Amino acid sequence: MVDPSEARAVSASAVEAVRINLAERAAELLRRDPTLTDTAIEVGLVDRAWLDEPGQRPVRTTPARDVVQRFLERSVERRPSALGTLGLNALQLLARERAAEEGDGSATPVAVVFTDLEGFTRFTSRFGDEAAISLLQDHHRVVGPIIRSRGGTVVKRIGDGLMLSFPSAEAAVLAALELVDTPPAPLRLRAGVHVGEAVITPDDLIGHDVNVAARVAEVAEPGQVLVTTDVRDATGELRHVAFGRARRRSFKGVGETVSVCPVRLVD
Repeated sequence: MVDPSEARAVSASAVEAVRINLAERAAELLRRDPTLTDTAIEVGLVDRAWLDEPGQRPVRTTPARDVVQRFLERSVERRPSALGTLGLNALQLLARERAAEEGDGSATPVAVVFTDLEGFTRFTSRFGDEAAISLLQDHHRVVGPIIRSRGGTVVKRIGDGLMLSFPSAEAAVLAALELVDTPPAPLRLRAGVHVGEAVITPDDLIGHDVNVAARVAEVAEPGQVLVTTDVRDATGELRHVAFGRARRRSFKGVGETVSVCPVRLVD
């Protein structure tokens, strides 16, 4: 006589094997079209982790509302006139809904990235306002997919820089490394990263840790990602990523000294 518990275990194992096989086949089909793959990851239809290990990770962790928002942001970047078609700023409406759900005035864990374009003022002076605006528009179209593909959000644009939020220190570091590798010529991009807590509002992040991230970005060299050691410790070991020597810095408006270190991609 067959043991019922053993039979159930065999059946469950067979079902799991089928599930993993289907996931692997689906991932393989998706990988055949790199453009489709990049789009699916960017808007959150699938997670990078699932594509790397189909069947072992959730297909996606991005909420449906965020998938819609990322899709709308992507559409507007590629066709700015689409914003008018959407009516009364649907992007802001979605952002307000997210802020209302995520932030109730209390601090929320977040990784914060600030970016800045070195040489933008000189570029504007030399080539004029129209050329500068065009350069920024092109820049935003390039960086938007990178930010979204790592689960990040453009909180706001600050002149030629960006304030970004990410769900984890790892995502923030990997996105920042991609961003400094894709600056709008002839400029160079720098980025500062810190992890901590912030109060989330519809169009801002508020808190001490946000200020620290901004100060770190200010002292980064052109083409460099500079992170706090809190970020380094939160990420742990990352494949193809190397953290440099940490140094203590004093920043205006930040009471304590802050340990920072450069981070770069390695083979």
